[in-house]
Amino acid sequence: MKRWLCLLLVLCLSLPLFGCGGGTSYGVKAVQTLVEQQYSLAFRNNDPTIYYVVAAIKVLAAQGKVDELATKWLGGKLINFEKDAAALDDLLVPKDKTFIIGVDVNSFPFVYSSNGTLWGFDIELAIAVTDLLGWTLKEQVIEKEKVYDELASGNIDCAWGGIALDEKEVASGIYARYGPYISNQIVIATRDSSIGSNMKGKTLAMPSTIEAMNALNSDSRLASRLGNVIRLVGGTMECFNYLYSGKCDAILTDSTAILYYNCH
Repeated sequence: MKRWLCLLLVLCLSLPLFGCGGGTSYGVKAVQTLVEQQYSLAFRNNDPTIYYVVAAIKVLAAQGKVDELATKWLGGKLINFEKDAAALDDLLVPKDKTFIIGVDVNSFPFVYSSNGTLWGFDIELAIAVTDLLGWTLKEQVIEKEKVYDELASGNIDCAWGGIALDEKEVASGIYARYGPYISNQIVIATRDSSIGSNMKGKTLAMPSTIEAMNALNSDSRLASRLGNVIRLVGGTMECFNYLYSGKCDAILTDSTAILYYNCH
């Protein structure tokens, strides 16, 4: 009898994990990929800040903190950071510093604003990094298209927060890149199993951002087939609220946001 009770307890504790990791509890699925991108960090060239931040991330990854946060926000160990528990050992003790990160506030669940406070996977990890280094963290909202300008001006020390860097800028070497640490796709997603990529006459809700509009316009046939397009200033979270309440047939969103909503 005691063994059966123990088994039952284990099964009960496991159920939430299955629901989150499987990514199907809310049944949101991508039916068309519009844009492929990868999230990375960017630093000024020749700025030693990069060595401390990268080393701290490696230590946190080795300690399991990165996997813990990835499971919390994405439903699984999906973040690709190198693990090295001794990464900080060969560096000098870091001096006190206010570490300013530039974030894209429209990159839920990596960064988003909740009642005026920035939160998300990247914010939590940045907090853990600065705690480990003894630094003070400051977040600065930026436009992801202006990463170089923000770094070069000294307005930020690092572009970090759901940011897909311009691959041409990366190739030109105008700043230092660390990553990528996860792939993301801008997709059309729905809960209706009868809807495919055709979307003829359907209502689509989408964020009112330049990036979202550019993604929609990447497929000229899609825009012409849609019956109605609703642009929402509330971003990703409002789009999912519209989808769940039946106010639209599909949404334009990030694949990483689907991972979050399918496990919460």
